[in-house]
Amino acid sequence: MKNLYIVALFRFKENYMMDAIELLKKLVFETRKEEGCLQYDLIEDSENKGIFFLVELWETEEHHHQHNASENLFEFRKSAAPLFESASEVYRGSKLF
Repeated sequence: MKNLYIVALFRFKENYMMDAIELLKKLVFETRKEEGCLQYDLIEDSENKGIFFLVELWETEEHHHQHNASENLFEFRKSAAPLFESASEVYRGSKLF
């Protein structure tokens, strides 16, 4: 099976940056414990304030499906929803070479 690569883009309202960072840190910390999670890194855009990326690598598609159904991700989505500047964007792919 191929590994699954994901990049998720989040834009947060400027007034909620510290709250957003705390929620993202908790999400990363808990997700890294999940079975099949090979990489889960939080990146802050160096040129655009309020923009963050989650760079993910999952052992299989099924592991990512389990993550999507996790209580951890549900809680993040619920808590972060009022902080978003716009809807998140998620890009999925597989390594070419």
